[in-house]
Amino acid sequence: MTDTILVAVILIPCLIIAIVFHEVAHGWTALMLGDPTAKERNRLSLNPIRHVDPIGTLLVPGALALAGMPVFGWAKPVPVIKQRLDNPRFGMMAVAAAGPGTNFVLAFIGAVLLGLLGNPAAVIAGQELGLFDLALVYFISINIFLGLFNLLPIPPFDGSHVMEGLLPRSAARVYEKIRPLGFPLLFVLLLVVPYVFPQANIIENVVLPPVVWAMNVYFEIAEWIAGV
Repeated sequence: MTDTILVAVILIPCLIIAIVFHEVAHGWTALMLGDPTAKERNRLSLNPIRHVDPIGTLLVPGALALAGMPVFGWAKPVPVIKQRLDNPRFGMMAVAAAGPGTNFVLAFIGAVLLGLLGNPAAVIAGQELGLFDLALVYFISINIFLGLFNLLPIPPFDGSHVMEGLLPRSAARVYEKIRPLGFPLLFVLLLVVPYVFPQANIIENVVLPPVVWAMNVYFEIAEWIAGV
């Protein structure tokens, strides 16, 4: 129980920072590209209370952590009105990409701190970590997973808006029509299929490999900064 509480104490602030910066990045990018909706609704604040969704930011990530699964979550989406953007097609792509991009920058900052103040060699060697190193590992991994997960080209994730902008206009209109099916499709892929076909190992074979690869890259950056 003590270990669980310790993990929660470390994990929840890391997750809140990752999610809040992700959402605010959407809003600031939209503002710079002509849509002030987020500003008008006071959603450009870093105050977590304005962004936290009790289920998506606390309950779901906590349950995933306790189950030993990859941790992800969501906040209240920052409002963006496509028609108010100066260039709606490009603007939505940029606004969508800003969230995951911010998470990758946060992960880089975590890697720099790990290299300057922590013990990246112990992390890579899989040794027992101190509290500070453990917190940075959680911070880096959460931001990587949140960034990569949101780049999935499945509505309503950010990757779907990027995909929609890259497709020819006729194909993009068709793609937009399947947006309501996004969450049911995700539910089937991540919960139903693994339950019915456990040998498929979707999480282990599809979701985790890019996360592990990216984490190794960031840990190598930390090692380089530390001069190991």
